[in-house]
Amino acid sequence: MKNIAWALIVALLASGLSGCIGPPIELTAQTEQRLRAQPPIRFLLTFDDGPSASSLWNPSDEVLDALAQNPVQPGIKAVFFVQTRGPRAGGSEIGRSIMRREHQEGHVLGFHTATHWHTNHRFLDPDELEQSLDNGEGDIAAVTGAPPSLVRPPFWSYDKRTFAAYQRHGMHILLTDLSANDGKVWGITLSPRRRMNLTRQLSEVRERIADGQLPVVDGVIPVVVTFHDLNRYTARHTREYLEILLDSARLTGLKTDAKPFYDDQRMLERAAMARTVRDTSQPVHLPGLWDWLWDSDSH
Repeated sequence: MKNIAWALIVALLASGLSGCIGPPIELTAQTEQRLRAQPPIRFLLTFDDGPSASSLWNPSDEVLDALAQNPVQPGIKAVFFVQTRGPRAGGSEIGRSIMRREHQEGHVLGFHTATHWHTNHRFLDPDELEQSLDNGEGDIAAVTGAPPSLVRPPFWSYDKRTFAAYQRHGMHILLTDLSANDGKVWGITLSPRRRMNLTRQLSEVRERIADGQLPVVDGVIPVVVTFHDLNRYTARHTREYLEILLDSARLTGLKTDAKPFYDDQRMLERAAMARTVRDTSQPVHLPGLWDWLWDSDSH
């Protein structure tokens, strides 16, 4: 109950602040000049909290359909951070079948959690955390043939203890540059300011790109974007979100690659690994409210 209450508080705060989204940071001539020296960007799509166990219009299936067939770039590959033991996620037969589909279609399965609920790993005692990591490794390896190399902690929250546990299991934390703020919240699925939100966030990322802070991998700069495939609104609007990301790049003055999204699993994995957190002293940038909420945890 504590986790659910805290998640609802965060959701209400985010919902309240969503009306205060500012305009994009102005593109100055100096920034525009520095961007010319940088390679193009490519969006690295990630999805949290799935797979859905719904037998009626499954949102995870709909997301997969949209990535495979869309007017922007058919065959997009993404990283899915899965809940392998959640009864409404990977702990169901439907959820496991979707995980198999994700792998078969060339997507990457990363670890989110293997607890019954979407539990903050920092609230688990050492034995519980170890058991969750062991279970998650086994569950994903049963699908892909190998344990996961990527992890996204629930609520982005980690500390030195959980970071060390991930490292012992060969898992590397991947955070995000952009967030659609579409987390699975009961009764709230709409995102009426999604375009303004993503454009504002991307303008902030652009400043870091101009400063040379983001790595170049295979000739492009990977920009990590986070959605939630349990969210039915996101599932219905996945194709629109692809268009919004491209529009946001144009509006903020960022060049996108000829292939603006990843469509090759190995290149996707290399890009994701290059964007992982190396140690707990590394400065962390999360979009919007999350940066403020979890800054103390990340350091």
